[in-house]
Amino acid sequence: MKKERKRSEKTGDGPVPQAAEGSRPFFYYLVATAMICGGLVMVIEILGSRVIGPFFGASLFVWTSLITVTLVALAAGYAAGGVLSDRKPSPAYLYGIILCSGVLTLLVPVLKGPVLKATVSWGLRTGAFASSLALFGPALFLLGCVSPYLVRIAAREMRNIGRTVGVFYAISTVGSFVGTVLTGFVLIAYFGVNAILTVTGTLLIALSAGYFLVFRKKVAVLAALVLPLLLFHQEGPVSKVMANGTRVTKVFSKDTHYGNLKVVDYSLGDKRHRELMIDGLIQGGMDVNDRQSVYEYAYYLEFLPYGINPSGKNCLVIGLGAGLVPVWYEARGVRTDIVDIDPDVVAIAKDYFGFAVSGDIIIADARYYLNTSSKQYDYIILDVFNGDTTPGHILSLEALELVKARLTEKGILAINLIGSLKRENFMTASIIRTLEKVFRNVDIYPNYAVETSEGGGNITVLAYNAAFKPFDRSSVAGLSVHPFARNGVNGFLGKPYRLPAGTPGMILTDDHNPIDFYDVWLKEWVRRMILEGVDMDVLI
Repeated sequence: MKKERKRSEKTGDGPVPQAAEGSRPFFYYLVATAMICGGLVMVIEILGSRVIGPFFGASLFVWTSLITVTLVALAAGYAAGGVLSDRKPSPAYLYGIILCSGVLTLLVPVLKGPVLKATVSWGLRTGAFASSLALFGPALFLLGCVSPYLVRIAAREMRNIGRTVGVFYAISTVGSFVGTVLTGFVLIAYFGVNAILTVTGTLLIALSAGYFLVFRKKVAVLAALVLPLLLFHQEGPVSKVMANGTRVTKVFSKDTHYGNLKVVDYSLGDKRHRELMIDGLIQGGMDVNDRQSVYEYAYYLEFLPYGINPSGKNCLVIGLGAGLVPVWYEARGVRTDIVDIDPDVVAIAKDYFGFAVSGDIIIADARYYLNTSSKQYDYIILDVFNGDTTPGHILSLEALELVKARLTEKGILAINLIGSLKRENFMTASIIRTLEKVFRNVDIYPNYAVETSEGGGNITVLAYNAAFKPFDRSSVAGLSVHPFARNGVNGFLGKPYRLPAGTPGMILTDDHNPIDFYDVWLKEWVRRMILEGVDMDVLI
């Protein structure tokens, strides 16, 4: 008894009540702590992509930053937790750490605006890493301290240290599994990111408060449960007037399995247009009054294939966006099928952009549909983006062979790319080279003046196996174009571009397809254009 008293005096912890140490309920509480903390680590990591995605995209660099920050923070937490648990082995310190991690998690929705605004100018890689580290590193570091602390405390109750370590790390891993599945399959689809972060922080605070209340008899700790109410950050609609007098209003926002969806209205006088954004990237925009596209790329996807093959009867659009392109084809009497992986995109297109077609709407991955369908089309429009890049698995040699099999004899593939034709154009050239391995004719139509720009922007690529037929502007001369897009369409539509001979490129295959890695300059340029054209409060 004297030795125990001396040990307590040395550590400064004070004697632990009997109910807390050496009791079965306390051991089970430690088990629950391991599972809950293990699960919430994964919740925080997965949600990170939805917090910084609107600013930096859902790219390879964002996920690399989040995974790196998670691993570094946890490793540092394991080391610090091991040292601290030897010096201060009281459970009170463990649950104090958990309390602090809960508070830091609650602060993420509050701090994300200032942090993202401060780091966005640092570039895609540095900015994504710095914002991930600032927002999620502290909470993940403290959660990393939990596992060694649990082992240190539980080892006093269990004779076999190996079994103790194995049991608690297994339980923590089970919690991580549950947290990952629950977040990816359920939470993101039904709840906002801010709400999930608030619940995560609240659970950590409640876990800490439960220990102090039940095993330490500290009723005053219940005051900590007020913190979630004080720090809860409700994301409401954004409506503000920009410097030029345009009012911008965020009318819809939702996180789905595949990205953050926003519908934004811009109005100035009697002019009003609406845009769909996914992870900050504009997926389509229309004039609310006449439902015409306000962006040039939509007209390129419509006019170019139709002008070369005006007798087409059916069309497949892969990647719905706002739904303006398929509606245009339907208006020409062309039955149009849609393939999109996200059912929420379809719902938004119907509710906010007037989308409706007579063809089939298939909710599936594009590659899966191309593998399983036997239908053939006169037009296939490929307009899919993941972050700032068209997903590599539908631009590989094998995927393009599947597309070719879905085209009729005179069928035309039209692809909307964001590419570079001058500076750092390796990946654009690689896509063209891969298409040329599959199709007889491949034509590049920039949606802008290549000579007077850095070379980056929307590019429409046509690929087909029929005999070459030049685009005839007279075939679409009578078709309407919105005033916002008229200069671009009238100035550049139908003017083909050829990459200079010897431009480096590679054949993209399922085995080797580094489309996310190259052209970092282009991705950063796209993000810079987004941030210059979209109010930051709308993105946040």
